[in-house]
Amino acid sequence: MRKIQVAVVAPSLRILGGQAVQADRLLQAWRGDPEVNAWLVPVNPRLPRLLRFAERVKYLRTILTELIYLPSLVRELADADVVHVFSASYASFVLAPLPAVLIARARRRPVVLNYRSGEAPDHLRRSALARAVLARVERNVVPSRFLVDVFAQFDIPATIVPNLVDLDRFAFRLRDPLAPRLLSTRNFETLYNVACTLRAFRVVQDRWPDASLTLVGAGKEESALRALARELQLRNVVFAGRIAPDAIHEAYRAHDIYIQSPDIDNMPASVLEAFASGLPVVSTNAGGVPTIVVDGEQGLLAPCGDHNALAARVLALLDDHALATRLARTARASCDAFTWSRVREQWIDVYRSVLPAAAVLVGHTDVAAAGGRD
Repeated sequence: MRKIQVAVVAPSLRILGGQAVQADRLLQAWRGDPEVNAWLVPVNPRLPRLLRFAERVKYLRTILTELIYLPSLVRELADADVVHVFSASYASFVLAPLPAVLIARARRRPVVLNYRSGEAPDHLRRSALARAVLARVERNVVPSRFLVDVFAQFDIPATIVPNLVDLDRFAFRLRDPLAPRLLSTRNFETLYNVACTLRAFRVVQDRWPDASLTLVGAGKEESALRALARELQLRNVVFAGRIAPDAIHEAYRAHDIYIQSPDIDNMPASVLEAFASGLPVVSTNAGGVPTIVVDGEQGLLAPCGDHNALAARVLALLDDHALATRLARTARASCDAFTWSRVREQWIDVYRSVLPAAAVLVGHTDVAAAGGRD
């Protein structure tokens, strides 16, 4: 039986975000697999050297990237049995997933659309185009029950295949004693409301003067967040910038509590990384977060935008180490559902489900003749 050939259309790690990290983990996991051969078709191809000056010019960069991306789809999807398309929302949906779906259709390749955005409720309500595309692909896959329920509101079926976490890299360690060393690894974008985290930290630092907060990430809100930290007269706040996925585990290892305060979210892999690393999690209850963080079981939740409530949850952990230990142990146990040994068969089942029985055995005629991409 020939391997199933899977073209994964997703951002490369030049865009450090949840989609790129999960796509990279998936591709690494498939490497050398006896049943699946997968390769990346980047939605953000690198511009030729003579045109790289355009990477600093917003709209010109987008135009030139699309002019390279579209022909790459035509080439790369030719060898695929399945086209696995990672998808966000709004303009990103039109620029990246939509062309991949259309070209896969033209090449008669089945599409697995892997929608991952916490902005789905608003996106699908506003966009008839997105609803039409999602309703017509062979399979929709989402990482959380939250998105299954959102899709159901529009009569679009979806299957859950969760995010991946590497339990070898993110090694579990209980913090005893628990120190007030806080970590956030969310990018500095409006929907993640990192400002709420800073305001909560002000309350924490009033009780624990030596407390520290490390903010890993980047984004258009960075200057405003730095100004807010100065306005709040915060000490021990480190803006660590972007950290590569193969090094981010070191940030978790060096801290004791994970904190985040998104207003919109789905199933953040950062929370799973904190679980795996033994950091008790404090978060707002945005979007799909409560589907993986049950309040009082895997972590503590606060209402969106309520920095006082967020701070109170952090202080509760610092005042009650038994609570922190119980949450960390329960959270780590829940990580087993997000390991490759559990997720692999789910993806194979999805891929097989969109192929004709003959294609599973011998592949599409043109691919089989070419011998696939092994």
